[in-house]
Amino acid sequence: QVQLIESGGGLVQAGDSLRLSCAASGRSFNRYSTGWFRQAPGKEREFVAGINWGNGVTYYADSVKGRFTVSGDSAKSTMYLQMNTLEPEETALYYCEAVYNADVATTIKGYDYWGQGTQVTVSS
Repeated sequence: QVQLIESGGGLVQAGDSLRLSCAASGRSFNRYSTGWFRQAPGKEREFVAGINWGNGVTYYADSVKGRFTVSGDSAKSTMYLQMNTLEPEETALYYCEAVYNADVATTIKGYDYWGQGTQVTVSS
């Protein structure tokens, strides 16, 4: 069982940056893949970025390529999402999800664990 705890959300202005964190409680991310998803009110949860901890390969949604960076610290069992040049339409609840012994998936069906989310609000 993996408990995921997200943090780092907040209220920022358009063009600002934020760094989100996702910490695994009581377990290492070795042999896991983890992903960031976001869900805006009235919309489906969408894939943002992910990392395969086994080989270090990262994946991004087209909409965030070049602005967001996903990374991990295995010693801290923590995944990060550095978000730059944020846009108002990226206001959403950002979730961390994890799956054991599988590659990064771009749909929530590919994950077994998820956190409670951290709110990101971008004002115009």
